[in-house]
Amino acid sequence: MIEISTSILTVEKVQATKTFYDLEVAGTDYYHIDVMDGKFVEKNTEEIMYEYANIIKHISNLPLDVHLMVEDVQNNIDKYIPLNPSIITFHYEACKNDEEVIKFINYIKQNNIKPAISIKPNTSIENIKKFLPMLHMILVMTVEPGKGGQKLITNTQNKINMLKQYIEKNKLDTYIQADGGINKDTISLVKKARHRYSSSR
Repeated sequence: MIEISTSILTVEKVQATKTFYDLEVAGTDYYHIDVMDGKFVEKNTEEIMYEYANIIKHISNLPLDVHLMVEDVQNNIDKYIPLNPSIITFHYEACKNDEEVIKFINYIKQNNIKPAISIKPNTSIENIKKFLPMLHMILVMTVEPGKGGQKLITNTQNKINMLKQYIEKNKLDTYIQADGGINKDTISLVKKARHRYSSSR
């Protein structure tokens, strides 16, 4: 199964409500909320993404897919919990140790939200295999996080394929999300990697 979680990172503020409505009519499955703090990544979108997430909650029944590209994971999880997102994703690289990763996973679950971890293009999947049984989803960055409009890094397909093989071999119920550089020209490449959950930007 392939679903589309559409990033709203580049939505113009003056057309935001219309754009969100148009995306729902077009059949997107999720709104992808790219939260950046200007520290973990260069760009800062904290204010506008929270504003957009609030707008969406008032006009749409489609679920929010919140992707935290931040250093302060705990406070950002707390900020989005009241909006009842379907998924909250935090970065493995933002955590001090494995204990902190597990703490965030459990905290998200305790608030009836699906937990997910994201990894950058250069982060090995070996680092996160141990967490997969606890996760709803693993998000594989197919670009360097923090900037829209980048080209998909094609060798990340191998990482997606390896993850899928590991998940199937171990009979896990963990989705794989590819995020970055996905458009009408590159989506076929990602589909060949046979992940089950796609984010376009």
